[in-house]
Amino acid sequence: MTGTFLETPVEYLKGVGPARADILKKELQIFTFGELLSLFPFRYIDRSKLFLIAEVKDDAAYVQVKGRITDVQTAGSMRAKRIVATLADDSGEMELVWFQGIKWIIDKLKPGTEYIVFGKPSWFNGHLTIAHPDLETANDQSTSVGDTFRPLYTSTEKLKSRGLDSRGISRLMKTLIQSDRFHIPENLSAEILGNLKLMNRQEAFINIHFPVSHEILQKAQARLKFEELFYIQMRLLLQKFQRTQKQSGHPFTVVGHFLNDFYHHYLSFELTNAQKKVIKEIRNDLGSGKQMNRLLQGDVGSGKTLVALMTMLIALDNNFQACLMAPTEILANQHYHNISKMVSGLGVRLDLLTGSTKPAKRKEIANGLEDGSLQILIGTHALIEENVQFKNLGFVVIDEQHRFGVAQRARLWEKNALTPHVLVMTATPIPRTLAMTLYGDLDSSIIDEMPPGRKPVITKHVYETKQEQVFDFIRKQITGGTQVYIVFPLIQESETLDLKNLMEGYESIKQIFPGPEYAIGMVHGKMKQKEKDEAMERFLKKETQILVATTVIEVGVDIPNASVMVIENAERFGLSQLHQLRGRVGRGADQSYCILISGFKLTSEAKKRIETMVETNDGFIIAETDLRLRGPGDMEGTQQSGILNLKIADIIRDEKILKYARNLATDIIRDDPNLEKETNSVIMRHLKIMNKYRENWGLIS
Repeated sequence: MTGTFLETPVEYLKGVGPARADILKKELQIFTFGELLSLFPFRYIDRSKLFLIAEVKDDAAYVQVKGRITDVQTAGSMRAKRIVATLADDSGEMELVWFQGIKWIIDKLKPGTEYIVFGKPSWFNGHLTIAHPDLETANDQSTSVGDTFRPLYTSTEKLKSRGLDSRGISRLMKTLIQSDRFHIPENLSAEILGNLKLMNRQEAFINIHFPVSHEILQKAQARLKFEELFYIQMRLLLQKFQRTQKQSGHPFTVVGHFLNDFYHHYLSFELTNAQKKVIKEIRNDLGSGKQMNRLLQGDVGSGKTLVALMTMLIALDNNFQACLMAPTEILANQHYHNISKMVSGLGVRLDLLTGSTKPAKRKEIANGLEDGSLQILIGTHALIEENVQFKNLGFVVIDEQHRFGVAQRARLWEKNALTPHVLVMTATPIPRTLAMTLYGDLDSSIIDEMPPGRKPVITKHVYETKQEQVFDFIRKQITGGTQVYIVFPLIQESETLDLKNLMEGYESIKQIFPGPEYAIGMVHGKMKQKEKDEAMERFLKKETQILVATTVIEVGVDIPNASVMVIENAERFGLSQLHQLRGRVGRGADQSYCILISGFKLTSEAKKRIETMVETNDGFIIAETDLRLRGPGDMEGTQQSGILNLKIADIIRDEKILKYARNLATDIIRDDPNLEKETNSVIMRHLKIMNKYRENWGLIS
C-alpha cells in the first residue's frame, strides 16, 4: 500500500487502541491502515431480504430474520457448555445457539430487545436452530454504506473475544473509509485504466468492502485482481531483465575435453532430441556473458541428471567448479553414485557432502574446494554451511528446488563475488499458471521426451477386495525376474484413520510371500540413514524381491529391475505424490505397472485423482489437475515462495487476468525497460514503495 495515511499504525484508528491493535498484529499480521484495508472479505451476503421465522426452511443456505429475544439460558457444563436464546416474531420462534465465545455473547443478549439475526438454519431436537448467528440490534444497522451486500471477514476466537468478529471488523473498515484523511494514491497509469476500463483504485477499495451492487463489486474485484497480478509480473520480469541485461555471469566460452571426451567416449546411448535442445539452450546462456537462471522441468526418468552433468562439465572446461544440491541424503547419494559411474576414467574429481559426512572427510573436501582440485561437489543442505568455501564456483544445480527455502538457496550464491550460473531442476511438472507466478523471472526448459526403449507405465485401479488377484500378479512378476515396491501411507497406528499400518503391512506381506522363496525388505522415514541405505542397496542388488516402504522412496534410488509399484490406500495420497511414486518404476526396458489399491468409499476428489492416474502418464496434465483439485496454497513448495500469499487474486480462476497482466508487463518492459517514460512514472513509484517492504530475492528464485 502507498502513502502516509495508509502507513499509519492501526492503533490510531478510532475503535482500535493498543489492546485491539496488539491482537490484530498477532492474529492477522495487520500493523497499518493499509494492511487493514487489504483484509478483503472472503464472501458477501445479500442482506436485502428479511424472512419471517415461519418462512425459514432448515435446508436454506443462509437466512436473515428480525425478532425479539424472549429468553436466554445457559445449558451444559465445562466443554459442553452453551448458550440457548429464543428469538420470536409474529409468525413463530426459533433457537439461537452458541458453543464458543460464551462470555462475550452473554453480555450482548438482552431479552426484550429486537435483533437482526443472520445464519444457516438447521433442525435440532425438534427446534429450528441457528448456531453461532451473526447478530446485531435492529436499531444498530448503519444505513450509510453497505446495507445490501454485507462483507464477511476472517476472524478468530481471540479477535472475537475483543469484539472483532466479522461485524466488528466491518465497523473498523467503515471508520477507516469514512475518515477525513482517507486517500489511496493511484498506482496504474491513466492509459492502462482507460484501455482496460478499470475502476480507479480508491473506488475499488471502497467497493470491495461495501459494494452497492453485484455489478460494482465485480468491477472492484477485477481492478484489484489485475493490480495484484500485474505487479507480481512487473517485479518478476524486471528482475529477469536486470539479470539478463545487467547481471554479469562467468563467460563459459570453451567447450573442451571434459564435455567432448564424455560425449564421444563415455556416453553409451544417444541423447533424446529434447535433451539436445535443452543442452543447446543452456550452452547459449553460458556463453552469453550474462548470469544464467534457468528452470529445467522433466518427468522422473527423462534424463535431467545427464543434462545437468554435461552442463557442469562445461564449467570444468572453463576452469570453474560446479555443485549439485539435493534435498535428501538418499537423492544426493544417488546423484553421486550415478555421476561417479558416468565420469569414471574421465579425470574428474568429485565428492559427496551430506550431514553424515565424517569430520576427517569434511576437512579433505574443504581443502579440495579451496585449492580448486575438487571440481564437482554433490550434497544436501550441508553445501550451504559457512565453512564450505569454493575457490571459483561457476555453476550450481539445484534438484527438486521446491524443497529448499529461498533463504537457504541464497546462501549458495554468497559463496562467490560473481553470482554463479544456476540450473533449477524439478521432476514435479509445474502448471503454466503456477510457473508464470512462481518462476516468471526464470528462463524455462522442458524435457518432454523419454529416453528410447522406455515403455509407458500401465496404471490400474483395484478395490481392496481384489487384493488376492494383485498378489497373484506380483508372484508372476517375481517369477519372471522383476522386483516390486509396495507402498503404505502410514508408519504408526492411527486411531482416526482406517489405514493399514506399515509394520502390520510388512508382517502381512511376509506371510503372503514367505521365505526362503521370497526376500522382503523395508524402508521408512524413521530408520537411520545407514539402515535405509542398506535396505535400498539389498534391493538394488536383487537380494530382496519386494520392498515395503512409505513415501520415503518418492525421491529415491533408481532400481531399473523394479517393474511393479503397488500403492495401498491410494486414496490417501496426493496426485503429484502418486505420480512421483509411479516414477520409481519404468526405469528399465521391461513393461512396468502401477497398481492403485483403495477402499470403496472414495471422495469425489480422491476418485478424480485415481481416474487421472489411470488415464495419463503426462506429468503436466497431472500437475494441472492437481492444482485445480488442491489450489496453489497446498502445492508443495509454494508456501515458501512468499509470492503466492495472494490477497484477492486466484491463479486458477483468474488465469485470463494473469495472462493479460503478464503480457502487458512484458510489453511495458520491452518498450521502456527502465520505466523512464512519464506514463510509467506511477508504476515505478509504486514498485519502489513495494521494495521498501519486501526482500529483493531477484537473483535467487
